[in-house]
Amino acid sequence: MSERSDKSSGPDVRVLPVDRWAAVVTDAWVERLSARPSLRMCLPTGSTPLPVYAEMRSRQVSWAAAEVLLLDEWVGLPPSEPGGCDATLRRELLDRVDLPPDRYRPIHADAPDLSAECGAVDAWLDGGLDLAILGVGVNGHLGMNEPGTPAENRTHLATLAASTIDSAAAYFGDRPRPAHGVTVGLTDLLAAREVWVLATGARKAEIVRESLHGEARPAVPASLLSGHPNCVWWLDEAAAVSGLPRH
Repeated sequence: MSERSDKSSGPDVRVLPVDRWAAVVTDAWVERLSARPSLRMCLPTGSTPLPVYAEMRSRQVSWAAAEVLLLDEWVGLPPSEPGGCDATLRRELLDRVDLPPDRYRPIHADAPDLSAECGAVDAWLDGGLDLAILGVGVNGHLGMNEPGTPAENRTHLATLAASTIDSAAAYFGDRPRPAHGVTVGLTDLLAAREVWVLATGARKAEIVRESLHGEARPAVPASLLSGHPNCVWWLDEAAAVSGLPRH
């Protein structure tokens, strides 16, 4: 099946064959970086973006003038924990491109004063966010903004939903799973000049459908993107099974 794009109303929805999904998303990302080398980005971890990061590592595009903010971080991890968001983003992407270390802003969830750390992240965000790349949880969360999170929240300490904690098994195995995290808030994600939502696999199809075609409400944070003027949903065919109307 060839790429399909539905812009009849709301976000730009692009449905791609599973075997081309990561390459096409990466193509668009390289275009953005090439056109604006100083792109300020907020990047996620989780399993969904990993094929895109693998593609990006092999592309000939400079990150030297770009800036990157980590989307979220688990609370209570030991320094050596490989399942941390910062460790994952560095390992899978940032340590493999030419981004200068001082142009990356992690979230220090182990900071002695978390309120001050959240304020420092917000100060970074006050400089503007060109592109927020996000995954979407099976409950509709964006970052660690769980269902019911106020849309006006900025960077904050979040109590994680049971489904989020369960999904952490993929990163922590039999080790204790965090029950809290620090995340960029919805107000800054919604204020980004451009937002991309990445969703793959049949497991995400129902929340994709609800986010795109249901009522925009805090109970489904991803649905709040319906009012964003420049939002693209990058779906593979499996995630779009019930996520798009059939014509």
